[in-house]
Amino acid sequence: MVTQIEQVEACLETRGLVEPDQVDGAREVARGCLVLSSSLLTDRMLLHSGFIDALSESGPVDVWATSASNPKFYEAWKHSRAQISEFPDVLAFREFPHNYLRRLNEYAWDFRQRPPSRLSMMRHIRDRNAHPYVRALKTPARILAALRVERAFEGWLERRLRAYERSPEATRRFKLNAPDVLLCTNPFWFTEPAVVAAAKREGISTLALIPSWDNLSTKNRMLFKHDGYLVWSEAARRELHQFYPATRNAPVHVVGAPQFDLFFQERFHRSREAFCQSQGLRPDLPIVVYALGSPNFLVETPGALHVADLVARGELKDIQLLVRPHPIHDNHELHELFGKFGSRVVVQQTGVAGASVTERFQDQNQIVEWVNTFRHADVVVNLSSTVTIDAAIFDRPVINLDFDPAPGQPHQSLIKEINHLWTHFKPVAESGGVWLVNDFAELVNAIKTYLVKPELHREKRRSIAEYVCGYLDGSCGERAARAVMAFVEEKRKAQGSA
Repeated sequence: MVTQIEQVEACLETRGLVEPDQVDGAREVARGCLVLSSSLLTDRMLLHSGFIDALSESGPVDVWATSASNPKFYEAWKHSRAQISEFPDVLAFREFPHNYLRRLNEYAWDFRQRPPSRLSMMRHIRDRNAHPYVRALKTPARILAALRVERAFEGWLERRLRAYERSPEATRRFKLNAPDVLLCTNPFWFTEPAVVAAAKREGISTLALIPSWDNLSTKNRMLFKHDGYLVWSEAARRELHQFYPATRNAPVHVVGAPQFDLFFQERFHRSREAFCQSQGLRPDLPIVVYALGSPNFLVETPGALHVADLVARGELKDIQLLVRPHPIHDNHELHELFGKFGSRVVVQQTGVAGASVTERFQDQNQIVEWVNTFRHADVVVNLSSTVTIDAAIFDRPVINLDFDPAPGQPHQSLIKEINHLWTHFKPVAESGGVWLVNDFAELVNAIKTYLVKPELHREKRRSIAEYVCGYLDGSCGERAARAVMAFVEEKRKAQGSA
């Protein structure tokens, strides 16, 4: 019978990660920095910011990416200074006791801290979808919160989860070649924490990059404590300390938003004429971009369909509508839905339709499309999403829906709470830098007004971008790399003086 370790060894050999004669002589060697990526949003940061080049100046850089199975991924990375490998296989936690205890822990922290965003989601979404045995955890969670023992419970749970082997392949890789530090770029997702646990069992230091401004206040809790953290802004640092008190004793580096470094690189800029030609648009007519969020959360397509109908019927005069799906959730059916509205309505293809979420990847053409969509938009319409920041960086007028565009408005109260209660979006929605609209009539008026007065709310838009991103200098990738290098240098000094 082939053992699990033998299967892992064979897998490693097949993927070219080790030579066959290395398998029997497992060794531990410090090899610079290992970066994990399980999302195209972090892939494009690693590929197109200055992070990898800057980090490689201090030693070798390895990247384990879930999108490495996509042939386009290797083509994009062929000039990178990093060594690229496929992401190791990851197993799920057991539903009981692991996921059961995780949900208990999350409820305990929610009842102890009372975070507006998560309590709102609990009321409107999670309570409706959760299995009765999960909802039953609320009672013991309230007891844990009342006794103020949530930190002790989470510490116990972390040790238990860390001990559970979810990635034997990652463990084997670490035994063969241990990096100085592991950088986890998606600490809230399913895959990367499994590798983090393997690293921790091998005594490897870990850093966590908080990859987006909403993660701290909306996502399920990070499974593991890290030795240091990278965040976008001072606001994110405050939220990190608020929601994860243990981080107050760890180094937290404010590095900006590396994924937006691309906006400042002229190599991705195209003229309006060239961009419009690539999209089937006319450069002489205004472009209204309707950006859709994740369909897993809210149904936003009816709003875009309504605006498309207005454009097709000429009720917004001579304008064009460019519908931009979320790059992780772009599916071909959107093209079919909007195809009936004629040449004035265009749907972008932002991702590889049909591919799994973790395997999706954006090639350079899609990056150019992303950047120039917001460079050349005359108005951006969205529903409480990060594209508000994309638009603000380029000083594009941005309209935010303050109502549910779906028939019957099933999520009207939830959307109001997102805009006026949720930790990450309330400061933006109420900043004066976005135009909140309460129905389609107000939306039409806002579009028409912004097309005549694009300078309206300009100073507030700049304030939004600075508040969320921390830095707007196009050098956040290099800043993040310097933070990682500083951590490694401090680690080496501590080891040398020990």
